Amino acid sequence: MTSYTAAGALSGTAKRFHCYLQLASLQNKDVRSMERKSLGIGVRPWLGGAVVVAISALVGYWHAQPQSAPESSRYSDIVLVDHESDRVEQIEQALAQAGCPGWMVLAGEGPSALGAEVVPPEIRTISADIPRVSYPQPLRVASRVATGASSTAVVATPGESNDPDDLLDGTADLLWNDDAAPEKEAAPVEAPEEKPPQEDSVDKTPAVNKPDDTLPLREPSFPVDVPEPPGKNEPQALPVPLPATAEEIAPPAQSPFAPPPSPANAAPHSMPSHATGDTQSTGKSYCEFVADSLYPSAFACATCHEKLFEEWSVSSHAYAAVSPMFHKFEQKINDISQATIGYFCYRCHSPVGTSLGISRAAPLWDLPQVAREGVTCIACHRVNQRYGKVNGERRIEPGNIFAPVYGSIGGSGVAEVIAHKNEFKVKTSSQEQGPGQDIHIAGCYFDQLSKPEFCVSCHQVAVQPGIKLEVVWEQYRASPACKKGISCQDCHMGRLPGVPSGYKTGPAAIVNGKTVNDHRKHANHVFYGPGYSIAHPGVFPFNKDALRWSMLEWLQFDYRAGWGTEEFEKAVEDGLLYATFPPVWSNVDDRYDAREVVEANLKKLGQKDISRHQIMENGSHVDGPFFDKPLARGRDLRFHYIVTNRNDGHNMPSGSLGAQPQLWANVVLIGPRGQRLWESGYTDRWGDVADIHSEDVRNKRIPYDWQLFNLQTMFLITGATGTDREFFLPVNIDIDQLPYLRPGAQPISVINHPPFIRMEGRSLAPLGSRRAPYKVPAELLQEPGCYRLSFRLRMRTQPIYFMRFCDATLEMQRAMNEGITDFHLNSYEFEIR
Repeated sequence: MTSYTAAGALSGTAKRFHCYLQLASLQNKDVRSMERKSLGIGVRPWLGGAVVVAISALVGYWHAQPQSAPESSRYSDIVLVDHESDRVEQIEQALAQAGCPGWMVLAGEGPSALGAEVVPPEIRTISADIPRVSYPQPLRVASRVATGASSTAVVATPGESNDPDDLLDGTADLLWNDDAAPEKEAAPVEAPEEKPPQEDSVDKTPAVNKPDDTLPLREPSFPVDVPEPPGKNEPQALPVPLPATAEEIAPPAQSPFAPPPSPANAAPHSMPSHATGDTQSTGKSYCEFVADSLYPSAFACATCHEKLFEEWSVSSHAYAAVSPMFHKFEQKINDISQATIGYFCYRCHSPVGTSLGISRAAPLWDLPQVAREGVTCIACHRVNQRYGKVNGERRIEPGNIFAPVYGSIGGSGVAEVIAHKNEFKVKTSSQEQGPGQDIHIAGCYFDQLSKPEFCVSCHQVAVQPGIKLEVVWEQYRASPACKKGISCQDCHMGRLPGVPSGYKTGPAAIVNGKTVNDHRKHANHVFYGPGYSIAHPGVFPFNKDALRWSMLEWLQFDYRAGWGTEEFEKAVEDGLLYATFPPVWSNVDDRYDAREVVEANLKKLGQKDISRHQIMENGSHVDGPFFDKPLARGRDLRFHYIVTNRNDGHNMPSGSLGAQPQLWANVVLIGPRGQRLWESGYTDRWGDVADIHSEDVRNKRIPYDWQLFNLQTMFLITGATGTDREFFLPVNIDIDQLPYLRPGAQPISVINHPPFIRMEGRSLAPLGSRRAPYKVPAELLQEPGCYRLSFRLRMRTQPIYFMRFCDATLEMQRAMNEGITDFHLNSYEFEIR
C-alpha cells in the first residue's frame, strides 16, 4: 500500500524515468536512445488527447446549432408508417402529448376522420401561444386563442357546418392557431359596447354550477332545423382572454355535451361514421356525435338485446356514474386532498367519459348519454386486452355500432345473422342503402371475460399513497371459492343470487322478431349485489321512454308529491290543491306520461330489491339466541347470536370499502305486556347507529350503544401525538391540514399500510363466524311472564354521518334510509317465572 501511494505521487519526469529503466532492462538498448523514446512515449498521448478534446468540442458545437430542415421533415418526431393501425397509434400519441384529449377521440376513428392531412397543423407544435389547459379545467371551457391575441381581442369561431375539426360544436377549444386559418376569413365583429345586443341575442345560457334548490335550472334546448334569414349564419364571436390568465369563457348557449332528444322509431346509430353535415339534421352537438360514433350507447344494443338491457339498466354497473352519492364522495375527497386524486374515481365509474377526455368537473347532465351509463355494454364488450391491477385504466376499443364486439362464447350467432342478412333485415355498414337494423360485423371470442381476472381492474383498487378502497380480489384469491374454481360470474351472474348454481339459457339476441341461438348460456346482467339507487326514478333506472325529457327536467319532477297520479291531478283540477309547476311540467298530459315512466322504474327497482334480499339471505346465516345463564326473574339476561358468512368467495360485507357499507344487528326485547324493554342496534333521528359518529350520541340525546354488533370496516388516521382515530376517508388531516395524495415514500409491504393511514377490518372472512353477545340488566326482568327476542340484520351502502360529511342532500339521506335491507328476521319467545 505504501509503495503504491509513492508511485502514485511520482512526477511526470519520474514516471518517464521509471519507464526508461524497465525498457532498458528488457531491450538492452542505448541509454540516450531509450531516453528519447521514453520522452516520445510521454509526449504523444498528450498530443492525441488534445486532438480528441478539440474534435469533441467541434462536434458538440455543431450539434448545439439549430438545424434547418425542409418543411416536409419539420415534424420528424411523428413517424408515419403504411400500416393503418400503427399510423393511428402514432397519431393518438402525438395528440395526447399536445394536450388535446378531444382530438384523441377523433383520432380513434382513423385517418379518414382527420381530413387531407394526417396530423392537423394546429397540434403539431406546442407553442407558448397555444393555451395548455391543465386538469381539471373542463374541456368545454378551454379558450380558442389566436397567436398574439390580446385580452380584449375578439376571435370569430368557425361555423358548425364548415369546420370538420371542431369537436365541440363551435365552442372555443384548444385547436385554434394562426397557422390553420380558415379558407374564408371571418368578417370583423364589433365590440359589444359599440353595438348593443339584440333582443334575440341575450345570453340565455343556464349556469353550469349546482342548480338552485328552489328552482332547478332547465337543460338548454336543442337546435331545431328552422330556416334562418339571410346574414344570420355567420359565425358568432367570442371574447377570448389571454392564455396566461387561464380564465374561463362563458359557456355556449348550446352545451357541447348536451344530450339530444331521441327520435322515435329510429336506429340510434344509423348515421355516417365520420363527420359530415348530417350532424346538423340530427340535432346533436358535435361532441355527442363523436361519442356515438366511437362509443355506442347501451340503448343501441337494446334493439337486439332487450332482455340483457333491462337487466343491466337497474344494475350497480349502470348506476356507477349516475349515483348522487358517488359524485358527492368524489368531490369531497378531491376537496380534502387538494384535487391530487384527479380523475382516479372516474376511471371505473365512467370509463367512456374518461376515454372521451371529459373533465370530472363537467356536470353530469351535460355529458353524452353513453358517458352517463357508467359501466355500459362497451365498457366490457369492447375490451380485448388482458388487464390486472390497473386501478380502472382499461382501454375501450373505439368504433361505431358496426365495429366488432367481444364475448366469452364466440360469434356464431352474429355470423348466422350476417349470412342471412336479407332474412334478418340487418345492415353491416352505414353505406348500405334501404331499411335495416344496424349490427356489429363480428362477435370475437375473449376468454378472460368469463374469468375473475376480468373484474380485477375495478374491484381491486388502491389510491395513493397505497390505501385500498376495493379489496374484493384479494379476498377472493385467498378464498375457498377460488380453490374450487368458482368464478365471480358464477355467483353474481348465475341462476340464483350469490349461489354458484349454473346459468339459465335463452336466445343470444332477437333481431327484428327472430331469435338467434335459442339455447345459449344466459348470464344475468343484473350483477347481483346489495347496492341500491337513491337517484330520482326518472333518471335511473335507464328507460328509453325517459329520454323524452332531459336530466335537469326530470330533477324538477316532484314524484313524491304525486305528480301525474289520478288523485293528485284530480285534486288540482277540482281546486282542492294548488300547485305551481315548472314550465316543462305545466301540461297535465306530460305529467301523466312522466308518471308512467316513474312507475315503471319503481317497479324495476322493486324487483332489484328482491334480488338484494336474496343475495344477503343466501350469503349469510344466523343461529340463536343461545342463553348463557339460566333464565330467572331478577337476574341479568345473557345471550348471544352467531352470525356466519356462508359466502365462500369474499368477506361480508365487501365491495367498495371507501363507501363504508354498514351491516349491523338490531335486537329488541319485548316484555309480557308488549312493551319494549331493551334494544341494541337502534338508530338516532338521522338514521345513524348509536356509535361515536352519531350526532345525537355526541349531544347526549340518546345513550351510546355499547353492545352494538357492527361489521363496518373503518379508516384510521394517526394524529400528531401518535394516537389513532376513525375517519371517514383515507386522508390524514390531523398531521397535515393541506394533505396531498402522492405515492408513498416506502413500500406499503414494510408495515402493510401507508404511514399514518390504515384500515380496520371488521368484516367476516369467507365461511367465517362471529359471536354477537348481549346482556339485559336484571332490573328490566322483574315481571314474570312470556318475553320475546326479535332479531334482524340490517344493511345499507353508506352511513348517514358519512353522507352528511360529503354534503349530501336531505332527499339523498331519506332515500338511503328507505333502501335499508332487513334480512334474517326472527323472533323467539321464552318464559320467566
